[in-house]
Amino acid sequence: MFEGEVLMATRFWQCCPRQSVFRLLSFIACIAMLSLWSVGQVMAGSPSTETENVEPGEETPHLSHDRHLHRYGVPHETIQPSEQRFFTTRSSEIVLPLPSEEDAFTFAVFGDRTGGQPEGVDVLADAVRDVNLIEPDLVMTVGDLVNGYNRTAEWLIQMREFKSIMNRLLCPWFPVAGNHDVYWRPLNDPEMPKFQHQDHYEMHFGPLWYSFQHKQCAFTVIYSDEGDEETGEKSFSKPRLQKISDEQLAFLRQALARGKDCNHQFIFLHHPRWIGGNYGDDWKKRVHPLLVEAGNVTAVFAGHIHHMRSDPNDGIEYIALATVGGGQKGVVPEAGYLHQYHLVTVRKEQVAMAAFPVGQAMDVREITSSLQEETIQLARLPVTFKGGIQVSAAMREKPSTSQFSVSFSNPTSRPVEYTVSLESVDNRWQFAPDHTHGVLNAGASCKADFSAVYQAKQFERLSEMVQVTLSQDYLAPATRYSIPEVKKNVPLLFSDEASSQGTVNRALALDGSGDCVSLESIKVPLPQGPFTVECWFKAREFADRVGLLAKTEQSEYGIFASRGQLDASVFLGGAYKNIRPDLKLKVGQWYHVAMVYEGDSLALYVDGKPQGRLPTKPLMKRKANWLPFIVGADPDVRGRPNSFFNGEIDEIRISKGARYNQPFEPKRRLTSDENTVIFLDCDRTVGPFLIDRSPQGHSFRLTGDAHLTDVKESVKQE
Repeated sequence: MFEGEVLMATRFWQCCPRQSVFRLLSFIACIAMLSLWSVGQVMAGSPSTETENVEPGEETPHLSHDRHLHRYGVPHETIQPSEQRFFTTRSSEIVLPLPSEEDAFTFAVFGDRTGGQPEGVDVLADAVRDVNLIEPDLVMTVGDLVNGYNRTAEWLIQMREFKSIMNRLLCPWFPVAGNHDVYWRPLNDPEMPKFQHQDHYEMHFGPLWYSFQHKQCAFTVIYSDEGDEETGEKSFSKPRLQKISDEQLAFLRQALARGKDCNHQFIFLHHPRWIGGNYGDDWKKRVHPLLVEAGNVTAVFAGHIHHMRSDPNDGIEYIALATVGGGQKGVVPEAGYLHQYHLVTVRKEQVAMAAFPVGQAMDVREITSSLQEETIQLARLPVTFKGGIQVSAAMREKPSTSQFSVSFSNPTSRPVEYTVSLESVDNRWQFAPDHTHGVLNAGASCKADFSAVYQAKQFERLSEMVQVTLSQDYLAPATRYSIPEVKKNVPLLFSDEASSQGTVNRALALDGSGDCVSLESIKVPLPQGPFTVECWFKAREFADRVGLLAKTEQSEYGIFASRGQLDASVFLGGAYKNIRPDLKLKVGQWYHVAMVYEGDSLALYVDGKPQGRLPTKPLMKRKANWLPFIVGADPDVRGRPNSFFNGEIDEIRISKGARYNQPFEPKRRLTSDENTVIFLDCDRTVGPFLIDRSPQGHSFRLTGDAHLTDVKESVKQE
């Protein structure tokens, strides 16, 4: 402190009465304590008091968006933890702020139930189910509760159905009258009352306008279909009929006055009159000014337009809801064209609002381990076929019909709703039927019969086959659980001539740029233990990385020919066991290559001559994977082919057991036996398929421009 300031302070202390000085010091101390308390409040807003200098974005290096920064309210008030409210037996410098104990509550708002099919009550019931899981204090509606536009008898049936569903709510609910609730049809009906269904509405639902209070908030319902007081005419397309009556306007003034001391006032009606158009300007001129003048009207809710919409004005939230069963086009569901309800959380100083799609609330108590196990069973459900698609290489005079059946069962303890459908991207297929559906009771089985006709004389390279899709919903007591679709290709039944060896020796021609043949893992059931992988090949060129026959991805086995050097590998005991001979391959020359795993060693043969042998520990297990076995490329981690081979490949064979254990003379055309897992002789295709001549008799689709070409070289065959 400077010398002059010290002198002034000393004179002040000497001149002032001691009592005044003590009062002043006490006041300054209180101010200081309040300042420190405020700082504590700010610090309590975060569980960390660290003051590291961190640049924006450095704290969230993996975050790719800033949507979480968009919010409407202010952070909630918190207080420092006290011994009464906070307990731990651990020590930490981190202060965990506690929420204040101010009153807050939640209410739900339902949109239009009607203006669509009568079955829309299913959606309404799902909304009731959702909200009962949440348990708000109350549920408000915005009108169009029944389909209406009818006579008394039909109206009463719809009214009872709506109330029966809504009365299953755990909380009270409050109706609002919409045009569907009060409009009578036909208009020339001599029995039509002057004000149509108004009397019925008030007799069974309640007054057309009313107000109530709950937890320092006022809820006011008004009626937007009064129409012409003299003639009883009603319409929402004529501005003169969309005016609030003097009687109802007087009620609204009184209701707003009754709620003047509330924290918030909420208004509910059916027609969103504030949007103008055919609603005219009555709301803008006579109603909106009243709401603004009240000073505490927070939000106005309406429906009718069947999509969500927000139109804030003069500090008042004007909110239109979509539907809970009403007619819904679903143009852009995520932009508010959907079945939904609002949840509104009310605090003294602010209100939060969010919309939730109907049926999306998850029942925490219902999701037990047994339910999860059963739904997983359905997701992995085996689908079996009897018969299949008849495939022939011959030309046909007229389209042939294939008959087959699809069978599956329900292994769970609950009913399952299912749909079995046939589809193909090839529009030349015709199915009868194209789908079937039903409900399968617990433990029951189903067999669906189909026929398929291919409207072409023969299968060709661009032909696409048929796929069966099984869609299932697991019907739990309170929820429908959609199961991921099960998709299966309908089996192909090749004629004898398609499955026999061709008289002309051909090979698979690949261009090194997307051409290959991919064999699904399930169709290459190679057991653990000794095995042999072999083929004939002739390269046009060798790239830096070339997959010849591969199923590798930190697992399984493969033969590579990168830069003209062979590399045979098997993943055993947590690592690849490799053989890389010094042999430099030549382009334009046929080679036979065989990789043989004998159980205690790995060997590689080229043209029957040993090129290396690597001892391994006996009976080491090969690490398996789900990836395809690819001819002419290597699969990546997602099973997609890469590292393509440019040249010709022939006589691809995978066998159980070690076929070779000493030098041999390779046969130019191989054969199949009981140990053959896969055998592609590449002599014949049927349409887009390469035929497997192993006992399994599979077929595999050619990818890219892969095709068969005659083997021109004369190679001695034994």
